[in-house]
Amino acid sequence: MLKKLHVTLIEKQNEGYMVKTEETLVSEQAKALKAGERMLVDSEGLAFIYILEDHSEFIYLTFPIETWSTLHQAHQERIKMAFLLRDESTIELTGIYQELDFLLENIDGNGNYGEAMEAAVKEIFS
Repeated sequence: MLKKLHVTLIEKQNEGYMVKTEETLVSEQAKALKAGERMLVDSEGLAFIYILEDHSEFIYLTFPIETWSTLHQAHQERIKMAFLLRDESTIELTGIYQELDFLLENIDGNGNYGEAMEAAVKEIFS
């Protein structure tokens, strides 16, 4: 089963940006988690998805449009971004800026992502 975690807050802290979600993970799952270093687009839901993985499944860390202005700021600064796990440990979202570069370039002028997605990306990331 595919698990989705919805980002509710991206907060700038001294060491970088901290990503927080409403949902929590069980401790064993959090310990096994690693950065997937890949991103997808949810055009219908107007979201970017960062892939996390463990030994048995993928977990989608979903960045809805409400988080994009802070995501854009972080993307411009290119400082560490990490996901806060339930036990106060973190996992660095390695490769997120390079993946975002690729997606932003692909979405620009590409009707395959849908007009709403293209317009939203252009408005927030340009």
